Amino acid sequence: MLIRRETPADRKAIHTIHSEAFRREPGVTPVEAPLVDELRADGDLVDALSLVAVRGGELVGHVCCSRARVGEDTSAATGLGPLGVLPAQQATGVGSALVHAVLGAADALGFGVVVLLGNPAYYSRFGFVTASTLSIAAPDPAWGEHFQARTLTGYKPTQAGAFEYAPAFSRI
Repeated sequence: MLIRRETPADRKAIHTIHSEAFRREPGVTPVEAPLVDELRADGDLVDALSLVAVRGGELVGHVCCSRARVGEDTSAATGLGPLGVLPAQQATGVGSALVHAVLGAADALGFGVVVLLGNPAYYSRFGFVTASTLSIAAPDPAWGEHFQARTLTGYKPTQAGAFEYAPAFSRI
């Protein structure tokens, strides 16, 4: 398996990955697929943090991070998600490889913290903790333990306060 940055030629396959990975009912496109398209169109997708997994020459997974704000800081945080893997490739290590790769890339780019909304049982293996333990407040307090953060090398305890996703998240 190869993990690499997305290219413009990957966009249709990325949309399909998220459509299939998050499909809840037949014929209904889940919000995660157009969310990636909107983040890209708004210029909020961090290009270096939009990664695909390629297996056997086919795209099988995608993860991305977008611009975000913690408190007054608009440069230290990024929002991870969505992370999508084709159903036939789930539970084969694709998602884990994508998360490890995007965390390493975010660290190399100097981000201090990566924030997401997701399953604590899955994301805790990558060092994510409940964001409130780092004094990072969720946009919706009902998210509780599902709103998580992972500190990176550039993290400073002053990177705290209310978290704000890129505008596309509020449109879904």
